[in-house]
Amino acid sequence: MTFKAILRKDVIYKNNTSPLCIQFLHDGRKKTIGLGISVACAYWNAEAQKVTDDCPDRDNIQFQITAKIKEYSKKIQRLEALDIPVNFETLFDAKPARSVRITIEDGFKTEIERLESLGKINSATKHKYALQVLDGYKPTTMALEAIDLDYLKGLELYLRQRGNKDNSIATRFAIFKAIYNKAVKEGKVMVKQNPFTLFQVGSLWAKTRKRAIDKDDIQRLIDLEIADGHTTEYRRLAKDLFLFSYFTAGMNFGDIARLRYKDIVKGRVNYSRHKTQKLLSFQLVPMALQILEKYGAAGHGEDYIFPILNRHEHTTPQQIFNRLHKVLRKVNRELKVLGEMIGLEMPLTTYVARHTYATVLKRSGVSVALISESLGHSDLSTTQIYLDSFENSQIDAAMAHLL
Repeated sequence: MTFKAILRKDVIYKNNTSPLCIQFLHDGRKKTIGLGISVACAYWNAEAQKVTDDCPDRDNIQFQITAKIKEYSKKIQRLEALDIPVNFETLFDAKPARSVRITIEDGFKTEIERLESLGKINSATKHKYALQVLDGYKPTTMALEAIDLDYLKGLELYLRQRGNKDNSIATRFAIFKAIYNKAVKEGKVMVKQNPFTLFQVGSLWAKTRKRAIDKDDIQRLIDLEIADGHTTEYRRLAKDLFLFSYFTAGMNFGDIARLRYKDIVKGRVNYSRHKTQKLLSFQLVPMALQILEKYGAAGHGEDYIFPILNRHEHTTPQQIFNRLHKVLRKVNRELKVLGEMIGLEMPLTTYVARHTYATVLKRSGVSVALISESLGHSDLSTTQIYLDSFENSQIDAAMAHLL
């Protein structure tokens, strides 16, 4: 884009003066901005873009011209520094000029600090990894304002070339979208069109494979005898944690690990989900009580029930996160072996217990709303992800009623 000071000689006022303007040229387009000043044609030097030395009130007029040229020069420099395309829309739209400069890195680091302050180390770690991935695509020092549809399309291509699968890509985009939308909501990014609205992040999610097992599989796991061996301790713990999750409304691994003796009152569990802080309460079924009795004989009050965390050793959110990550990896490794032992074709993980709980209730006719409440979800759409699709036999039965 180029611009210069001009005198509109085609416009002559009654006092025989013409308006001074700044004329901009970009991609064959022309735009003229008036300065609110007029002089006689004889007092204008078009080549030098200045008023002549003998122009009345010369110093004041020339100061206003120079000041306006400097103002637009700074605007263009600012847009270039933010990696925002310089055009008529970005230069003359008042919103970008008022917005606070915020880079991709700034947006992520602010959210990472917030998550870490809340002790949500797992979420903070996911954001750190997403930021690292984005920086591998293009420098994250570029402005959030510079993100457009072409950037997002290029990012998807980059991730696929790295070998990322659909849901992995969708996760990165979902995190990025949340960061972007938060900046927009806080007035740190001003855009006419949200690029994430055009890109449709939701279309990236691929239908996941079946994650729920049957009640018969649960019974086979209950009946499974674990022989003595070098992996016996973790294998038995893995079995107990899986079944405890299934019999406690799909309580996830992190919440089970954080469960304390004080959370059990008269055979009832009262706890707050670490992920959402939602309070949940339910009566323990006999099988869950039997599992607790195996671990609950020696502790009291603030002590953790299961031998995963130690309140004297794991005192910071980071220490707790590291310990949970280490134990979960071992537990899932043993669950995979247990799944093979009971004849499962799909890998058994702690997550399968949560999905199985939801799916078994659905097949039993329990409403999705009630299942959602028991899982501690904030909306029904999240619960739908957990629920298994109808089996072919159910579809076949439904098709019989078509005629």
